[in-house]
Order: sequence, then C-alpha cells, then structure tokens
Amino acid sequence: MAGPVTDEERPESLSRQIYAMLREGIIRGRWAQGSRLAEQRLAQEFQVSRVPMREAVPMLEVDGFVQTLPRRGAVVSSWSVKAANDLFDLRLCLEVGAARYAAREVAGGVSTAPLEAALEQSRRAVAERDSYAIARDSTAFHEIIVDLTDNALMRSLMRSVSGRMMWLFFMTSELDPVDALSGHEELLRAIGSGNERVAESVAYTHIESDRLESLAALKRLGIS
Repeated sequence: MAGPVTDEERPESLSRQIYAMLREGIIRGRWAQGSRLAEQRLAQEFQVSRVPMREAVPMLEVDGFVQTLPRRGAVVSSWSVKAANDLFDLRLCLEVGAARYAAREVAGGVSTAPLEAALEQSRRAVAERDSYAIARDSTAFHEIIVDLTDNALMRSLMRSVSGRMMWLFFMTSELDPVDALSGHEELLRAIGSGNERVAESVAYTHIESDRLESLAALKRLGIS
C-alpha cells in the first residue's frame, strides 16, 4: 500500500495523502490497535519529511483513529464494546433525524438518485465479496442520506464519525453483507416514500439491528 509520495503539491494535499494512507492501513489492520505510529519510520517508508506526518496525525486523532499519549506519541485507537455503543448512540441521534429530514426533502421534490447510485455501488461490492469496498460503500450510503437533508451541520457531524463507522463495518465483515444491503434497500424505499415518520422508524430499526449484530461480532473477536 505504502510507496513514495512524490506529487509536487501543496503541503496540505501531501498531508491529506498521508492521512488517507494511514487511515486505510489502520482500518485494514496493518497498524494494530494500540500500536505506536513511529513518525520517523513512517516518514522514511512514505519517503516524505516528518512535517506532513505531524500534520496528518491530528486529522487522524479528530476522526478517532489515533490517540496522542504522553511519552508514546500517536497510538492507534482501540475498540471496546463501550466505544461501539457510544458510536451507535450517536448514530441514533444523528441518522434517525437525518432519515426523517431526507424524506421531507424528497417529499418536496429532491431526487433519491444519489442514494440509488450508492446502493447500486454497494451491490457491486457485495457481489465481488470485497470486504473493504463493502465497508466503504455502506458508509457512503449513510453519508448520502445525511447529504439529502441539505443540512450543513449534520453533514459536518457525519464526516466526523463516518471513518469510525467504516472501521467498525470492516472489523465486523464476518456479518452477512446481504442483510445490510436489504436494510439499505428498505431504508431507500422509506426515504423515497417521503413519509418522515416511516423513514425515521426504519432508520432506527436498521441501526439498532446493526448494533446487536456488531456487538456480537466484536465479542467473537475477543473485544470487551
């Protein structure tokens, strides 16, 4: 995955490239939970200076992928049942309302085409049995629901948690992706109906079902 980053771009862009590579590596388990991200070694591996590494770490920390600890520096965050429950609690607060407001926008004439396209992309990933793509596209589906609300604050909040959602989806990829796909199809129909209460109810049920299955999967992985 890693290689020289040679694009002659602004430092901010280089930092985003480093961020993206580290983020993917953490999600895929290349850098294990609780392990230290050695700045100098990684800078040598990516063939960059330590400056973009230092700029990438705070972005990873904001998105929940690393913690900066005294005398250890940047350490990959570790999942626990509580951390997963906290994420699902936040998803309930954010996404149930988003489904409702997305349905309201659809009732007012907004197209569900972006959501339909995201669902089709998810179908392709499931057919190809690509666990990383399934996690990525499932997360994108939920992000687009929030996009349909036309609420900038909701979109900002969703961006702050979607990385952790994708990480958890990938960690629990043993779960049947067809079940999640069916849930997304139902959610699309509910939002497409324009009925706010139906969309709200379906979103709540989908997230709570995902919570139960994900927590069971985490426990099978030995995470408590």
